[in-house]
Amino acid sequence: MLKDKYEQLKEFFLKEKTEYLYCETSKISLSEFTELRKNLSCLTVLSDSKIDKLLDEERAIKSKEEIEFIKYSQSLTDKTFSHILNFINVGKTELETALEMEFFIRNAGSDGIAFDFIVVSGKNSSLPHGVPTDKPFEIGDFITMDFGARYEGYCSDMTRTVAVGCLDNEQINVYNTVLSAQEKALSVIKNGVLCSEVDKAARDIIDNAGYKEYFGHALGHSLGLDIHEAPACSPKSKATLKSDMLMTVEPGIYIPSKFGVRIEDMVLVTDSGCENLTKSPKDIIIL
Repeated sequence: MLKDKYEQLKEFFLKEKTEYLYCETSKISLSEFTELRKNLSCLTVLSDSKIDKLLDEERAIKSKEEIEFIKYSQSLTDKTFSHILNFINVGKTELETALEMEFFIRNAGSDGIAFDFIVVSGKNSSLPHGVPTDKPFEIGDFITMDFGARYEGYCSDMTRTVAVGCLDNEQINVYNTVLSAQEKALSVIKNGVLCSEVDKAARDIIDNAGYKEYFGHALGHSLGLDIHEAPACSPKSKATLKSDMLMTVEPGIYIPSKFGVRIEDMVLVTDSGCENLTKSPKDIIIL
């Protein structure tokens, strides 16, 4: 016989002689918290950001099993990129491409998608968090694709920017600047390095190339069961990288109403550097 979820929770907590229930403030809504307090009067229901911080720190270091799940998740994401290169052509739309990618990644063996895919082209690629539209691909477009799989609950995340038909000198310069910034950041990642230093390594290259105002987000973030986890590589971060952390490295340049470029890899932090889990090519691809 089916039971009310709160009745099941009561039975469990009474059996375990639980007195206090702490809720993660970042994972529960106010209404959910209120309902827990109302329906679980047998114990004290509390919220405390200290619990969030403690759990974030525990989840930041991945176990061997978690790392294997994430590696496999990323392998499905790489396969999806290889597949979509043969799908893209002039006239195909952002939305068509995003749907094809989602169908393929699910069919390849994932549990589903890690987040709503970003597929944006032309002027739309200047929007870092743009949503796929019915815009068709045109000659001279950059297409930025940000996507990831989920396997056994664990996320992967990568971004590639490709071109349709041809590129002008400005587009090539921006692409190469972003790639250089990413390669520099990858070269400094290792156990014990400040997250802010990794961000600075990439940001300095973009700033010195004259694109300072066009890189407005953090360099990267951790991920696992959630697509965004702590720590993050940002200018204000006080966190330090530790071995067996998973981090994205995703510099970008976004020129309003013109185009944007982002290149994102996912890496495993090691004692001496990092292991890049993203195998897809990063040289300029013109389709």
